[in-house]
Amino acid sequence: MITVLAGGVGAARYLAGLLQVVPPADVTAVVNTGDDTTMHGLRICPDLDTVTYTLAGAVNGETGWGLTGETWQAMESLRAYDAGRAGFNLGDRELGTPLFRTGRLAEGASLAEVTEQIAARWGLGLRLLPMTEAEVATRVTVADDGEIGFQDYFVGRHHSVAVSAVRFAGIEAATPSAGVLDAIASAAKVVIAPSNPIVSIGPVLAVPGLRAAIAARRDDVVAISPIIAGAALKGPADRLLTELGHESSVVGVARIYAEVAGTLVIDTADADLAGAVEAAGMRCVVAPTIMSGPAEAAALAKVTLS
Repeated sequence: MITVLAGGVGAARYLAGLLQVVPPADVTAVVNTGDDTTMHGLRICPDLDTVTYTLAGAVNGETGWGLTGETWQAMESLRAYDAGRAGFNLGDRELGTPLFRTGRLAEGASLAEVTEQIAARWGLGLRLLPMTEAEVATRVTVADDGEIGFQDYFVGRHHSVAVSAVRFAGIEAATPSAGVLDAIASAAKVVIAPSNPIVSIGPVLAVPGLRAAIAARRDDVVAISPIIAGAALKGPADRLLTELGHESSVVGVARIYAEVAGTLVIDTADADLAGAVEAAGMRCVVAPTIMSGPAEAAALAKVTLS
C-alpha cells in the first residue's frame, strides 16, 4: 500500500503517474479539504474534485481543474439575476458533482462515503479519503482587508496579494477521517506529493493526530519538492513561503518537512543544493520532477518508490 498526502494540481498529476506503476487498489490518497467551501448552498471540494477529474482523464488540460468541454449557462443565468452572487465559475457539467455531494451529505452520508461514490462513478480504482469529516477552512490574512477565505484569495484575487498569516479555522476540533490513520500506519511508503506546503499539505498535517502518525513513519516518508530553482511551477507556493518567513527553495521545503519525512526528492535544477537539504536533516534524492506528461509523471513515481 502506498499512501499519498495530496492537494492541488501537482498532487493530481503525481497520482496519475503513480497509477501507471502501482495497481490502483494499492494506492490511498489523503486529500486536503481546507480549500472546501459552500457556494450557492452547495458543498464544493476543489482538491478532491481536481484529483478525481485528473485521474479520470476528464480534467481541463488548460487550467488543471474543472472538466473538459464545459459550458457556463447556469452561471450566466445566475449573473443575469445578480452578478455579485456568482462567485467563481461552476461549469454546467461539473455542477452535478457538488449537487450530488450536498444532497448525500444532507441525507447523513459522510464525506468519505460520498467521495467513494464519486470516485466509483468516474471509474477510479484507488481509495480517496478526505483528511477529515470536520469543516476546516483555510483563511489568509492580507493587507488592508485582514483575514479572508482561501477561495477569495486564490480565485477572487488571483493569489496576487501578499499574505501575512494563514489559519485553518476549525482544525482544533477536527479528527482524521475513518481509515486515514490506518492508511498511514500500514503503508509501505508514504509520499508527500509536490503540493503547496503551506495551504495544501499544511492543513493535512494540522489535523490533530496526523502529524504524529506521519512522523512515526518518518523513515518511510518521501516528500517531493514543489519548488524548482526557487520558484513554483504553478500557484503561489513560492510567494507564500517567502511572505511567511520561509526560504523559497528546496532547502526551505526541507526545513518544513524534516520532522515528518526522511527523504526529499528535488529537481536536477537544484542538484547543487543537495548538501544543504541533507544539512537540514533529510536524505536528498535528485531527479527530474517536472511532470510535463504521463511518462515524466510515471518516472517521478518510480523514483519515490525506489
